[in-house]
Amino acid sequence: MKDKFENAYKTIGEVAKILELKSKNKGVFSTHTIRFWESQFKQVKPKLLNSNRRYYDQKTINILKKIKFLLKDQGMTINGVKKILDNPTNNDTLNLDEISNNSIKTNNFKNKVLKISKIVKNLKNYK
Repeated sequence: MKDKFENAYKTIGEVAKILELKSKNKGVFSTHTIRFWESQFKQVKPKLLNSNRRYYDQKTINILKKIKFLLKDQGMTINGVKKILDNPTNNDTLNLDEISNNSIKTNNFKNKVLKISKIVKNLKNYK
């Protein structure tokens, strides 16, 4: 099968692969998470064709990437992500890199504090 063009519509299975949404138990790509996000976020609007088959354009896939990043990587709640996505100033300016650069993940926070304390101790020893 040929690879689809970048701007072509993708099926829900292809989007699950793009987002790397694997089922924990079976290790297969899971589409139910995308369907759930559709029900929670009004910004996710796939085209429904051929007896309700879902097709996603690149804009919708980018929104799903932001949702996944905010929920899974940043640990935000669904309501928190809704507030970000509902804010009109964030619609076109919200980049995943901006969020990751401006926040500290909680799982890395302890390691960063330990590294800083070691640096401070080493600086005190140089006096």
